[in-house]
Amino acid sequence: MDALGRILIVDDDAGVRAMLADYLGSHGYAVVEADGGEAMRAALAAAQVDIVLLDLRLPGEDGLALARQLRERHRLGIIMVTASGDVVDRVVGLELGADDYVAKPFDPRELLARIKSLMRRLRAAADAAPASTVTAAGLRRVGPCRLDPGARRLFDAAGAEIELTAMEFDLLAAFIEHPNRVLSRDQLLTLTRNREWEPFDRSIDIRIARLRRKIEPDPAHPRTLRTVRGAGYMFVPDAG
Repeated sequence: MDALGRILIVDDDAGVRAMLADYLGSHGYAVVEADGGEAMRAALAAAQVDIVLLDLRLPGEDGLALARQLRERHRLGIIMVTASGDVVDRVVGLELGADDYVAKPFDPRELLARIKSLMRRLRAAADAAPASTVTAAGLRRVGPCRLDPGARRLFDAAGAEIELTAMEFDLLAAFIEHPNRVLSRDQLLTLTRNREWEPFDRSIDIRIARLRRKIEPDPAHPRTLRTVRGAGYMFVPDAG
C-alpha cells in the first residue's frame, strides 16, 4: 500500500486526468487513470484503490450508474466531480452513497483537501478492530439498530450488518455523543470535521435522509433522528 493511498481518476478527458495525476502524484498519492466504466472495473480488479474520483458526465455508462456499482461492490471512498450547475446529479450521487463532491471548475487545492479529509475517515475505519459477532458490550442503541463505535459498524435488530459510508458513520458518532440535543448543520460539520463544506449545503440533509432509511422503521416519520424545524436535528436514542 502506498504511503498516502491510491486514487483512481475516472474521467473521459485525458487532459483532466493528466493534470490531476500529476498534481496528486506530486503530493504523494499513487494515481490510476480510467476513461470510463470498463477501464474503471479493470483498474479495480488489478489493484486496491482507496478513493475513486468520479466524473458524473461520462459517455456510455454515466457516472451515477458507476457510483451505484462502486457503492454496492466495493469498500472505498467516492468523490464525485460535477458541473457547477448540476445540483440534481449532485443530490442523486450523494443519495447513492458518494462521500463527497467537487464542482467543476475546481481548484486542485480544494480537491486535495477533500481527498485528505476523506482519507482520514477511511483510515480510521480501517484501523478499527473488526467485530466478528454482535455482542452487547460497547454497542450503542440507534433506534432499533446497534452501533459499534470502535469497529465503526452498524447492525440491525437481527444482528445483520448495515453498510455505512465514512460520512454516515461520522454523523451517527456525532449524534450518539450528543443525545437529546439539537445540533445545527454548522455544528454537525464541525463535529464530523467537514469544515470544507458549507453549513447550508444540502449534503448533511441528504446523509441524514440516507441514515433514516437505514435505522428508522418509518423513515417518512422519523423518531430517532428528528428534524427540529429552523434549528437542525436531534438524536433521540430511546425513541419508541
